[in-house]
Amino acid sequence: MDIEIHLAPYAARSELSAGRRFPEEAPSSRTEFQRDRDRIIHSTAFRRLEYKTQVFVNHEGDLFRTRLTHSIEVAQIARSIARNLKLNEDLVEAISLAHDLGHTPFGHAGQDALNACMDEYGGFEHNLQSLRVVDQLEQRYGAFDGLNLTFETREGILKHCSLNNAKKLGEIGRRFIEKKQPSLEAQLANFADEIAYNNHDIDDGLRSGLLTTQQLDEIDFYARHRQEVEQAYPGIAGRRAINETIRRMINALIVDLIRTSQQRIRDANVQSVDDVRNAPPLIAFSEAMQSDATLLKRFLRENLYRHYQVNRMTSKARRIVTELFDAFMREPNLLPPDYQLPLTESPAGVSAQAREIADYIAGMTDRYAIREHKRLFLIDEM
Repeated sequence: MDIEIHLAPYAARSELSAGRRFPEEAPSSRTEFQRDRDRIIHSTAFRRLEYKTQVFVNHEGDLFRTRLTHSIEVAQIARSIARNLKLNEDLVEAISLAHDLGHTPFGHAGQDALNACMDEYGGFEHNLQSLRVVDQLEQRYGAFDGLNLTFETREGILKHCSLNNAKKLGEIGRRFIEKKQPSLEAQLANFADEIAYNNHDIDDGLRSGLLTTQQLDEIDFYARHRQEVEQAYPGIAGRRAINETIRRMINALIVDLIRTSQQRIRDANVQSVDDVRNAPPLIAFSEAMQSDATLLKRFLRENLYRHYQVNRMTSKARRIVTELFDAFMREPNLLPPDYQLPLTESPAGVSAQAREIADYIAGMTDRYAIREHKRLFLIDEM
């Protein structure tokens, strides 16, 4: 029985996949995209996400989101939308679960610091690193490095890419050069990511005390839904009121995305994946909802991500990442053996060693990076 028979004609189908980098026998009890999802879930990089920062460093509280819980929430939102649009749920789930595999410890602060360290060696970007993780760094199979995922999953992981990097990536980077679109499933995963982190960062911000409901009332999108909750449940307060408000915000974003995307798909009259690739972006919010989402994102940037208490932690994070990188570049023999390359002074050799160091640091959890920093710089830590 074809378990993908219900899909729209423009949805990605596993039997029509562009394939894997290393040919493998087709799975007997699951689709190619289900196999991708399962490989991602069983990967070492996926388990590490449990101890990687979303906004708050792991040890700051047990209930704050981590990269792992965020990825699971993205996958849930993405599958729900995909079902309504008759897109491939398994592919969108695989992309969602893998999209942050290459993220550094300490969130965007860690990424920015590592990118600065790697500036003269090709830079660092977590989307490219996520692709590097699934293509090379995972070592679980005897026949190949990486997870050997399908082209469609790998394409969805690579949300952004400069033209210079795209030219180095071959087929997977071609769409950035030709200015074509990825699958609708890849487009959808990107929006599910935004829906998840915007709304759940509000929840974590309120839980931490760095945001207040009074501040959020200045945002019309939040205020409208809070008022709806108070009208529906007179006297509601505390966490229950916050949770109900955020639930309604997420629902409003999802419903708008579904309706707007359905209309754009109809208007574009796409009938195949190739039509999707040659069309403009088709997964989108309405103009009004995009405005609400942009204002919400701006509010979080100014009031949460740049809060002085968050700034203190990000300042420490930048220093930890930078000092680790500098120490390893000066003395590569401080690295675990697997990350040490033969000593050389050639530019290519130095650059290759820098990339190994970036791989090592990017793979660290928050607490491992903190411990490694202590082991290198504190006398009483061994």
